[in-house]
Amino acid sequence: MEAMEDDSVELKDDHNHNYCASSSSSKVRSYLSSQLSAPQPVCAALPGGEPGTRRGKQRSGSSSTAAGSKFMDSDSGSESSEVSETDSSAAPAAVEGKFTLDSTSKFLLNAMAVEDYRKNHWPNLEKAIDRLLIQNPTDHISVSYAQIYSYVYKCVCQQHSELLYNDLTSKITSHLQQVSTHLQASSPENFIETFNIALTQYTASLQCIVPVFMYLNKFYIESKLNRDLREDLMKLFADHVAEKHVNTLMPLLIKAHSMPFEVQPSTMASVVKGLYSLRPEWALLAPALFSGFIPQINPPAVESLLSDYAAHDQKLQMELSMNGFPRGDQSRKRASDDS
Repeated sequence: MEAMEDDSVELKDDHNHNYCASSSSSKVRSYLSSQLSAPQPVCAALPGGEPGTRRGKQRSGSSSTAAGSKFMDSDSGSESSEVSETDSSAAPAAVEGKFTLDSTSKFLLNAMAVEDYRKNHWPNLEKAIDRLLIQNPTDHISVSYAQIYSYVYKCVCQQHSELLYNDLTSKITSHLQQVSTHLQASSPENFIETFNIALTQYTASLQCIVPVFMYLNKFYIESKLNRDLREDLMKLFADHVAEKHVNTLMPLLIKAHSMPFEVQPSTMASVVKGLYSLRPEWALLAPALFSGFIPQINPPAVESLLSDYAAHDQKLQMELSMNGFPRGDQSRKRASDDS
């Protein structure tokens, strides 16, 4: 009993609930120190094959609770880093798969849109263009300009501007090649008149085609190509029709200009002005011809050549009077000093 009493420990509690040992607490300290100094079991191996000692060194009795929690925090941090690395390695594969799916879907949608353009939009536009190209200036053709305008608007909004522009120019080029073939078969007597009909008809057609293709002209030709639709289409006429027949047309125009009223003056003026609008450099082939219809073709007058100008005018008046164009009643005109 006395031994038990000696081994007992008296603990006193102060007002802060701090337990203090009595004089016999030395025995308790020695007992606790012997228990804490005993080696602790090592952690078992993890399922992944790595030993549990990876979480930290073996915990000893001298290690504090804070140290243990520190080891645990570092362990959890390493595990979370491993998970994050796994997620990050898996993320590019998922992104790559998503990118592939998105690219495939976009390709299919684009293919469907092009197919819809080929089957629905362009055939309707092509029929309308055919009717506009073959119409006469005095004829009335029932064409729904609002419907054409709507087709062009949809094609531009669906990113088919380049495709539509290429189809339009190809269609008009094919038409102009047929016009050139028809002109080649025309006789010299009617060549000027036939050329004037082709030029007038084509110009009138552009007055209808260019406005309905306004969206294409504004959002593709002007913004990306830095050109104008009307200028491009007139250039097609110059390349495929006028340039091929200008060497045949120019001698006929010079001959008709030297013989008044062999060709209607309106037809002569239309053809000459049309050629000058297509290629201004063609005026150098016949300056006298073009100067009769277009002002300021010739170089400016020089004072030293005034006598030559007067002689040229007198010669022209003489030729007109010899060809049956009288000068009219000259009785009330004051007689000149030369007469």
